Parts: sequence; C-alpha cells; structure tokens
Amino acid sequence: MTDIEHRVRARAATPPPRGGARAAGRGRPSRRARLGPKLGRLALFVLPGLLAYVLFVLIPIVMTAYYGFTNRNPFNPPTRWVGLRNYTELATDPEFLQSLGNTLVITVIVTLLANAGGLLIAMLLDRATALYLTLRGMFFTPVVLSSVVISVIWQAVLRDDGLLNSALRGLGVERPPGWLSDPGIALYSIAWIITWQMLGFCVVVYLAALQGVPRELQEAAAIDGCGPMARFRNVTWPMIAPALTINTVMLLITGFKAYDQIQVITNGGPGTGTTATMAFHVVQTAFNGNHVGYSSAMAMVMLLLVASVSVAVLRTLQRREVTR
Repeated sequence: MTDIEHRVRARAATPPPRGGARAAGRGRPSRRARLGPKLGRLALFVLPGLLAYVLFVLIPIVMTAYYGFTNRNPFNPPTRWVGLRNYTELATDPEFLQSLGNTLVITVIVTLLANAGGLLIAMLLDRATALYLTLRGMFFTPVVLSSVVISVIWQAVLRDDGLLNSALRGLGVERPPGWLSDPGIALYSIAWIITWQMLGFCVVVYLAALQGVPRELQEAAAIDGCGPMARFRNVTWPMIAPALTINTVMLLITGFKAYDQIQVITNGGPGTGTTATMAFHVVQTAFNGNHVGYSSAMAMVMLLLVASVSVAVLRTLQRREVTR
C-alpha cells in the first residue's frame, strides 16, 4: 500500500467535525459579510451624485410646487396660502399666453429645422476622409460654446447696423430687414440662432446612426433595383429611427427652455414681449417683479408641459424604431 492510499484511508476514517458543515465553514465569511464592503464602496460612488440630485433637483421642484400655491414675495411678507388662484390667473394672463405662444413657435421651428438640416448635413459628411472629419468638428463647435457667446456673435451679425445688413446695403438693398428690431421677424431670428447652435449636435447623432446602418442591406437593396431615394426610405430611415428620437426630444427640451438668447439679444422685445418665452417670463416675474409665488406657478406649468410633451413624443417615436 502506498503512502497516498494510507492518507486517503486515514482521512476517510476521521470523524466529521462537530456541527457538521456549519463548523467546517465557520472560518468562511457569510454572504452578507462579503457583500458589506461591496455595498460600502458602491455607496461612496452613488451617494454624492444622489445627494446633489436631491439638493439641486428634487428639493427645488418641491419648493417651487409649494410656492405656486402661495403669494410669496420676499419683500412683502408674510407668505399666505392662496390655493389655485395663481393657476387660474395664468389662464387669462395675456403676457403668459403670449410667452407660451412664442415658446411653441420657437420649439416647432428648432425641432423641424435642426432635425432636417442635421440629417442632410450628416448624409453629406458620411465619409472617412480628412476633409470631412474636419468639417464634422467645425459643425460641432457651436454646441460646445456658451449660449451667451453665441448670442453676442449673432447680435453683432443681425442688428440693424450689423454685418448682414451692411453686406445687404453693399449689394444695393436700401432698407434691409430689421432682424432683431422688427417685431414680426425678431422671434424667427431667435429661433434661427437656436437652430444654428443645435445643428452640430444633430449632425453628430445622425452620423453615428448612419455609420451603424449595415452596408450589406444597402448593397442588397441596390441589387434589387432600389434607387437612392428608395434605399433611404426603406433601409436608412427605419434604421436611424433611434437617432431621430434622441434629437427630437433634445430639441424639444431646448426650445421649451430657451432663455439665454432672449435675455442677451432682445430682452423680450422689440416691443412688449414679442420674443419673451416662458423661461424668460418666469425669471422676469420672479426676480424683477418679485412675484415668486406667481412665477413658481408658471414654472410648474412649464415643467408639466415639457415633461408631458417629451414623454408623448418619446413613446410615439420609439414605436417606429427597428429592433436589430
């Protein structure tokens, strides 16, 4: 009998430890004990972000909702509960209704033009050469710039004595349009500025989607006799549906919360509120008029409107997305 056989028989003849498997595994930490350090490390990563979200998002929303039912004015205490009075006044407030209409006009224009222009430019830039890579970076530059910087640049271009009107006068136009001074044009000029700034974002998203379209599908459609338009309609367009969803939702939110451009370029004018948006009207009412309660009600209406429209559009567009 070998030495290994002796060891095997001796171990088999040894009685099990008292307490069975529990005693044998007594030296091993339990699953709960092993999860403790992992949960602690996870909390170190999660808690800072969660704390910032609670402090700067949830608490302000709750406070705004509460102030919307009061007549809060920091310079005219005390604050009293007024119920739904602020919301009923909003329904007949001409300035608020005008700002709501201006916001809807800007949102529709920005959503349509930036989506269409971004897709067109992305299809033109869907190449792998150095020139097209440089052009991609140029189109994305306005996205990373501050809205205030963009507004100052376009103000210098579009004012009555700005670069654009000076060029038009040089071409023989005696009375060029008042891009920022004409009440009938200023709102559309603001919408164009926001569209121009968001165009690069749409281009990048559509480019990523176009590069994800399988080339073999395009080739198979071409072999079947589909022309460029038919290939785009039947192959490309369904495959880039997620990019359309992302861009549309982002553009809707951007249009609804437009503020910087109005504040810097027109200050709500020309005239009375011709370019004032809901965000601009909320800030003006709260900080210039000190009607915090009334402005909080406007802010809650704006929040509910943005959330409901975004969710409705998101669910509608997600239905046409192709599952690969």
